Amino acid sequence: MRSIVYEFRKINKTNMSKRILLFTALSIFLFSCSNKENNTDTDTLIASKNLASIKAKRAELQTQITKLDEAIASLDTKVEEALVSVTTVKDTVFSHYLEVQGNVETKENLIIYPQFSGILTSLNVVAGQKVSKGQLLGMIDDGGLSQQLAQAQSQLALAKTTFERQKRLWDQKIGSEIQFLQAQTNMVSQQKMVSQIKAQLAKTRIVAPFSGVIDETLIERGQVVAPGQGLMRIVNLNNMYVSTSVPENYIGKLKVGTSVDVYLTSLDKNYSGKIRQVANNINPNNRTFTIEVSVPNKENLLRPNQVAKLRIVDYTAKNAIVVPTNVVQEDGGKNKFVFIVTNTKGTTGIAKKVLVELGQSSNNVTEILSGLSADDIIVTEGVNTISDGMKLNF
Repeated sequence: MRSIVYEFRKINKTNMSKRILLFTALSIFLFSCSNKENNTDTDTLIASKNLASIKAKRAELQTQITKLDEAIASLDTKVEEALVSVTTVKDTVFSHYLEVQGNVETKENLIIYPQFSGILTSLNVVAGQKVSKGQLLGMIDDGGLSQQLAQAQSQLALAKTTFERQKRLWDQKIGSEIQFLQAQTNMVSQQKMVSQIKAQLAKTRIVAPFSGVIDETLIERGQVVAPGQGLMRIVNLNNMYVSTSVPENYIGKLKVGTSVDVYLTSLDKNYSGKIRQVANNINPNNRTFTIEVSVPNKENLLRPNQVAKLRIVDYTAKNAIVVPTNVVQEDGGKNKFVFIVTNTKGTTGIAKKVLVELGQSSNNVTEILSGLSADDIIVTEGVNTISDGMKLNF
């Protein structure tokens, strides 16, 4: 009896295994047929070139994909995290700079020319020598003007004596009026003669037009000189300035007294200057106007024609919110945004995308006109690896 029962159970077990194998094979076959049918339907649909049917099929598939994404999101509890650097936004003074290039110049840099022709009888200075305004630098032979002056002065003295005598007689009603007038005219004429000769003699003297340094001498003593021939160059380095041209759209922004940072590339030094002159004329060729920036030369290092880079403050905002320029990003809608940290707990928080309105940029920082407030925590490093709602470690 036991053997019969055992054989029966063995037969049932074998039949059950066969049924499972048969069911599995049937399922695989039906699944393959279904996939083949779907692929065939999709390929057939595309081949039909029926736009409405293709769009409907795509909408159906997108609906299924959306459901799958929702299911994955609900089942996948793993939270994405990112390691970032952050900083706290503070109120600060923001300044925007106009950067232009200019040349160092001085209005007291000129070549001295003679006003009289003759032999240079004396040269009292050498290159590098400091001189004062009005100092005698050299003399030109006067060609006999000194003798003419002495003679004219003698005639003037006689004419003056004659006039004084005629005046005394005229006051006493003695003599004729014509004699008095002739004496007066002769004296005046001699006075003018003396003045003219003195003026000519003054041109034989070469004097310093201003205080400065003799930069170079162009002649030697004993040479014949004439007007138009350069004698020497004199330079004053105490009144230096930088001249540059600025686009016309900055009219009204630059005023006399505006502070300017001046960088001399040849010296690798920075100077603080101020705008001392703003031109009233616009150059029609390049639509610019000229400004002059005074620069102190206490160390006597500035020289005419040096190249200078100018940073001129053209905009200042107090209590401004600024962020590093590289943290500002742009989305597909051309909106500017930054990531801030919310729900902070120690060194963790949640990323939040915040749209911002930008002001001007300068020195690798950008002014934020709206969207951020003081004490907001912004992400400064790792902004390209995070998304809205992501957990942050910092």
